Amino acid sequence: MKFAIVVFPGSNCDHDAYHAARHVLGADATFVWHKETDLAGADIVILPGGFSHGDYLRTGAIARFSPVMGAVAAFAAAGGPVLGICNGFQVLLEAGLLEGAMLRNAGLRFVCEHVHVRVEQTSTPFTALASPRQVLTIPIAHGEGNYYAPPEAVERLEAAGQVVFRYVTADGEVTPEANPNGSVNHIAGITNAARNVVGLMPHPERACESVLGSADGLLFFESAVAAVKAG
Repeated sequence: MKFAIVVFPGSNCDHDAYHAARHVLGADATFVWHKETDLAGADIVILPGGFSHGDYLRTGAIARFSPVMGAVAAFAAAGGPVLGICNGFQVLLEAGLLEGAMLRNAGLRFVCEHVHVRVEQTSTPFTALASPRQVLTIPIAHGEGNYYAPPEAVERLEAAGQVVFRYVTADGEVTPEANPNGSVNHIAGITNAARNVVGLMPHPERACESVLGSADGLLFFESAVAAVKAG
């Protein structure tokens, strides 16, 4: 089982994702530089967090033009599992692999803290081992994580079951206080129509060992491996 961690200039969570996949999970993992045009035989692709190209123009706006994104799009079109984390989510949005956009946080401040997210869908490669409505504790670290899509698009995503994660309280309740960035409908992560591409703002790769305050993020990696093995 091989993970490909795509690295853009400015990525800073690539080694976190590599560590989670290789050293915690025990899977094979490799870095793929953004100028490459293939994914080195990967079974699972991760676009990590950071500040690709310094987040100039908009978050992810320049990274979407990297040569590697053609390979990522082809991999996704063939049904391969792709996970975009934080800046990786922003890149997937800019590339059109996921629907919507990111705005500045409602409070106009960078937020870095542990939050609670509820698993709304278990029918993706990255939530296959989760329980419906399971609450996970995962850290966030972003200044532009305020997910937005037009009302009709949000309604469509909700109806199609493409909202995968939602910001909630520790008890799984949706409250204004539980939404750290103002995201519409408390959306923390979504999937595409084919359900193989997932993007979320929280950082599961930073929550794969209990010494870090939570090991809930390991669920994403274990689920992906199980989903690929199941075919």
